[in-house]
Amino acid sequence: MKFVLILIILAVLAVAGYAGYLYYKADHGVLDTGVDAPVAPSQSAKVKPITMLLLGTDYRPETKTHLSDVIMIAAFNPDTKSATLVSVPRDTKIELKGYRENKANAYYPNFLADEKQSGIKATDEMKTMFSKYLDIDIDYVTVLNFQAFRDAVDALGGVDVTVDKNMCYRDKADGTDINLKKGEQELNGKQALDFVRYRKSNCRPRTDASDDFDRNRRQNEVLHSLIDKMQTFKGVTSLGGVLDAMNNNMETDIEKDQLKNMIATYWKIKKEDVKFMPITGNWKSPYVYVDDDELDKAKQALKDELAGKAAVEADTSADESSNP
Repeated sequence: MKFVLILIILAVLAVAGYAGYLYYKADHGVLDTGVDAPVAPSQSAKVKPITMLLLGTDYRPETKTHLSDVIMIAAFNPDTKSATLVSVPRDTKIELKGYRENKANAYYPNFLADEKQSGIKATDEMKTMFSKYLDIDIDYVTVLNFQAFRDAVDALGGVDVTVDKNMCYRDKADGTDINLKKGEQELNGKQALDFVRYRKSNCRPRTDASDDFDRNRRQNEVLHSLIDKMQTFKGVTSLGGVLDAMNNNMETDIEKDQLKNMIATYWKIKKEDVKFMPITGNWKSPYVYVDDDELDKAKQALKDELAGKAAVEADTSADESSNP
């Protein structure tokens, strides 16, 4: 589900010369956020590090649910042309002043249900809450759903992954039918979604269960496969379909002009300059209890990215490894 990065740092999708096309789509409303407010020069992504909350919801036409199965916070730095993404396990127990304790993935649908009464958009509530949780100011939020993921993968002709175990789960209520075999293979959109969603088995014979940390690892694998696909000729020729799939299944508060600023700034970013940092913890049903030290490391990683320290530390480590 980390396909959400594809939309946010469009550069990962691009090869040389393609940023102009993306910029054109943004400028002519083909890739449209629906937010036309002006962006002050000092707030432009060209000069200001920005942060974004990325939510991948389980919404599909057949379920109409909004649990946020993917929760990521991204920090982008225009000087270093790099990004850090922190992923929060969906079952994380959130204990935060001013909020009823709950699983991390349950807050978004609850906020949606309260919108009419509270008068506050659910996306704004999520930004406020996770700003407090991670001790940083979050500038934007983007919500993408399962349908976007399936369509994007299909537009690319599938993704190449190594399925780490046999996976079988069926649910007639929402049409889920996961049936994957262990091994290297190319997955279509539906299968790729099954791969990153799989948690437990109800089949006979049963297959081994997975936890949130297994899912995070699979998300990383799928993202890297998507990036590799995007850098092929077929990937370039398929980008229009990928962007259209996301545009039709996306909600974001990024201003139209800011989106163009991001394209102009990050279109040359390399996947090596995108740091992934999953927060870990201990699973004790029904919650994941995040380790305080791990949470502090994640907070610091985001702050370091915004300050430009992450790239400096990476360069220093590279120099040390090359000069033993």
